[in-house]
Amino acid sequence: MADGQGYPPFECAPGLRLAAHERVSQIHHDNINRRLDRIEELMERLEKRLWLTVYGVVAAILAQAFQSILVAAQ
Repeated sequence: MADGQGYPPFECAPGLRLAAHERVSQIHHDNINRRLDRIEELMERLEKRLWLTVYGVVAAILAQAFQSILVAAQ
């Protein structure tokens, strides 16, 4: 039985510490992914608001220009 078959596996302190560290690392990784997803959603909403503001400003400028053209044409 030189290959280790037949013996029950045993848990040692370094192995348990490594497993605990892997679990904690996975929890941190999942938490970071959730935060990044939330940040991406907030950035998309901010981008939509920004474009809406830009279009609103352009529409106001064009409306004023069209109004002055109408006044000058009278």
